[in-house]
Parts: sequence; structure tokens; C-alpha cells
Amino acid sequence: MNVKELLINQASLFPQKSAFIFEGKETTFLQLKDAAFKIANYFTRQGIKKPDKIAIFTPNTPEAICAQMAAYSIGATLIPFDYMLTENEIIHFLNHSEAKVLIMQPRKDINVLNIRENCYSVKYIITCKERLADCDFLDDLLAEESSEAPIPQSFDKDLAAIFYTSGSTGHPKGVMLSYKQFDNPVDTINHFLGVSENDVYCTGGIPFSHVGGLNYLLLMIRFASTVIVMGRFHPMEFLKNIERYKVTIFCIVPSMYVAILSLKEYERFNLSSLRYAVVFGAPSSPLLLKKFHRSCPKAIVLNGWGMTETAAPNTFSPPDEHKISSIGKFGFRMQAKIIDEEGKSLLYGEQGELLVSGEGVTGGYYREPTLSSDAFWGEGWLRTGDIAYFGKDGLIYLAGRKKDMIKVAGEIVFSSEVEEKIQLYPKVKEVAVIGVADELRGEVPKAFIVAKESEVIDAQELRDFLKEHLAHFKIPHYFEFIKELPKNRVGKIDKQALKKTQISTDL
Repeated sequence: MNVKELLINQASLFPQKSAFIFEGKETTFLQLKDAAFKIANYFTRQGIKKPDKIAIFTPNTPEAICAQMAAYSIGATLIPFDYMLTENEIIHFLNHSEAKVLIMQPRKDINVLNIRENCYSVKYIITCKERLADCDFLDDLLAEESSEAPIPQSFDKDLAAIFYTSGSTGHPKGVMLSYKQFDNPVDTINHFLGVSENDVYCTGGIPFSHVGGLNYLLLMIRFASTVIVMGRFHPMEFLKNIERYKVTIFCIVPSMYVAILSLKEYERFNLSSLRYAVVFGAPSSPLLLKKFHRSCPKAIVLNGWGMTETAAPNTFSPPDEHKISSIGKFGFRMQAKIIDEEGKSLLYGEQGELLVSGEGVTGGYYREPTLSSDAFWGEGWLRTGDIAYFGKDGLIYLAGRKKDMIKVAGEIVFSSEVEEKIQLYPKVKEVAVIGVADELRGEVPKAFIVAKESEVIDAQELRDFLKEHLAHFKIPHYFEFIKELPKNRVGKIDKQALKKTQISTDL
């Protein structure tokens, strides 16, 4: 993907059209191009060029969008940091990535002096929203630099971005994606959904530090579509944005659907503009999606699949409500197979690990050859960590994550199946299931449950209900009722946080 040429093209064809809207303020394609090129020219004036690395640490803001486009315009490698990272994590990732530039929105608990002293590779720090000593200020760059197109250019094989997918403990996992692989998500979405300049997207607060957030920006510059940018996910604001801006497509995670359906007022919003509503990021309850579909019957509700390591998305369920529990078929630039523990390919109905290969698959993790090697099986087949099976219809169905398997006295239990059945109980708003140690059985399921507003759940009544839906060994041995479940920045339920809480409680 040649971001510089796309910015020039869309600014020429659609100069006054809104590229994105943030908190009611519109930024046109011409304004986006000019701002991105001004920042890009600052980079080149400072001697920054490919393959130099530019880190960005901001929430979802116009500054974040313009800075990303600037980095891509000169063919540099972008390191997008989640805005929830700690200072130690930032320092850790800056050193690991060897970034030369840090663009950041200051935060009270982040000491920029510590970053300067502990990050040997960082030569320039640019702040936005707030001036800091010995740092350049983004507004000054936008006022002083030229908006002429920068000279450097990227090529398909060049490294476009490194996405860090783990914290500072253990080995960092920096997923490498090339400029060629940036074409994969937009081409895949267009292949399955068919998009154009008439589409309007809403980010729902998915951060630009995540490949799902990046995809909105890539769709924007490739198809001249408009993006409604949300800093964080607020279900009421999300629905208001759909109605106000006539949003046509969005992709969110299951917990966001739960939050929307928990609103008493959600059915009063006019969602008739929607063409597609897509769920990503976790095994999903078909009943949940069907319930949401009733509020926008003209839209097609789909289940999608993809990973950072595969330049997601890669496949979607068919546009058939009866097939929504599948993730569809691979085939567009991707291949898939399912294998057992010995590496044997499995047939219909047999569960094993899903492996994928194709143009979107990462070349590995930055500066981590052992992790990169371990992530693959055979020649070019990425281990996804998803347990799946082929249905008789030829579609692929997910059983759960390999790391979420619970072994109860030798029997395999997938937490996603238990969660789906608990979600059927009318008083349950949200649930997460993990495995906890048990002297007799090795592990047993434990459920963390959030009740719907003004509801009280009796554990024995819930257990009796589950006897009608689950085998006895799958029914949680423990129920813990809490006010809310921990979430990560993408909106997924953070089971690692629950497991850490459980360990500290046991101690």
C-alpha cells in the first residue's frame, strides 16, 4: 500500500469530503493530506527515513491519525502503543523496537525525563495537546512545515508496522506487517462486504494501536470513506453516532454487543443505515447477535475472524443468519487446515488447532527468532491457537481458544461453551469462565458473573438451569458475582486479570 499516493489521490478527488469526524469536528481529505505531509516533512528534515521506526503513544485523536499517515507517507515503520501502557512498558518497547521518534500525548503518570534517560535510541520526542520542556510541539510543526509531498516512498516489502501484543513481562511479541500486507485487510473487507466512498464507519473506540483500529484508517484512505472516531466505547454514544452520521458498517467485539443490549433505550435508535454489523475477537453467541439483529433487520450481521499475525480480517461467516455461528471459509488469499497434536489433518467434525497460511500472515515477531519459529508449523503455516472443526457444510466453526481449554478429570471443557450457556440465563448480563486448580480433578470451571441491573442471581437456581444445557463436568464448581468484568483496550474480557485475581485470592 502506497499511503502517500492514496492521500494525494483522495485529496484531489474529494478535497472537501470528511475523512474523519471526531467529537463533532470534521477533517477533510485535503486537511488530512496537508497535516500528514507537514509532519512527514518534519521527519525528513530531522533525517528520519525508512527503515527508521516512529513510535506513537496517544489515544484515538485527530493527531494520532495525522501522525500515523505521516509515518507511512515516508515509508517508515510505525510502532503504535496502546495508551493504557505503563511507563515501564513504554520504555521496554521503545528499547526493543529501537524507535528514533516518540510522538506522545502526555499523561500525568508518565515521566518523559525517565523515557529520555532510559531509551538510548529515541532522538526526538513530539508532544500533542500539551507542551513539555525539550520536546517539539505538534501544533508548531503543523504551523511551520511545508505541506508539499515528501520525497521518500515505501515499497511492498518494506516493514510498515510492529504491533506489540504482550506486556512487559516475559518476551515481547512485536508482530511485523509489511506495506504489502496493509492491502490485505482492506481487500478482504471489500471482497466480502463490497465497500465504497459512500460507506461510513464508526470505530466504537477500538484503538488505532490495534490492527482492528488501523483497518478503519486504511479503508478511509483506500476508498475515500468517512470514519467516525470514538476515543473510547460508550454504548449510548455509539448508537447516537450510528443514527446521526448514518453509519453503514462497524466491527466490534462481543462484550460491546452485550453493553448495547443492556441499554433499555437501544431499540429506540434508528439503525436503518447499517449495511453490515460484524463481531470480531472471540467466540460469539449466535443468540446475542440475533437479538441485536432485531434492532436493524435490514443489516447483515456477520461473524468475522482474524489475528494481528494475519493482518486481520481474513474471513467472514456467510450472509445467512443460520450460519452465523461459523467463521465461514478461507480462500481469499488465505488457506486453512485443522490438525491434531501429531500434525495430522482432520476431517469433518474432528476438533483440532486451526492453522492458516497466505499473503496476510506475518513474517514473524521482531527480534524474536525463537518465538517466530515456534509460531509456525511446517512451511508457512501459522498456529492460531484456536480449536476448530469443519462442519458438514464445509464451513469452519470455533470450539474455543487452546489457552482457554479446561481439563476436568481428563475431560476437555471450553470456557466459551460454558459462557454461552450461562448467558442464556435471563438475569445474566455478562460472564467469563476460567479454570481453577482442584486437588481431585486437576481443574474445574469457575464463572465470574455480572447480573443485569436490579437483578439478583441465586447460584443454586443458576446451577439447576445449567443442568438442562451442559454435561455435569462442564457446570462451574464456583460462581463469583461481581459488578463488572475487567476489559482490555479493545473491549475484550481480560481473563488474565481474572486469573491473577484468583491466584492472589488463593494465596
